[in-house]
Amino acid sequence: MYRILNRASLLSVVAAGLMLSGCATADVQRAQATADQALTTAQEAKQMAADAQAAAHAAQQSVDQMRSEESTEHHHGGERG
Repeated sequence: MYRILNRASLLSVVAAGLMLSGCATADVQRAQATADQALTTAQEAKQMAADAQAAAHAAQQSVDQMRSEESTEHHHGGERG
């Protein structure tokens, strides 16, 4: 008896799934399009972050260079005129 009920339940679930598959297909397609757009946006954000990091690194190098030059001037008495 349990086995018959179990099979009947399984068949009901499969039948319901097949009936809803038309709606589900459209939902899946929309979800895929949304996921694709999210991936594209994330990739763009990653590139922007990499560009910003490179700009920050270049700015830090400029500051370090200016500090190094300033330190050298102090040790050598600065400019003389």
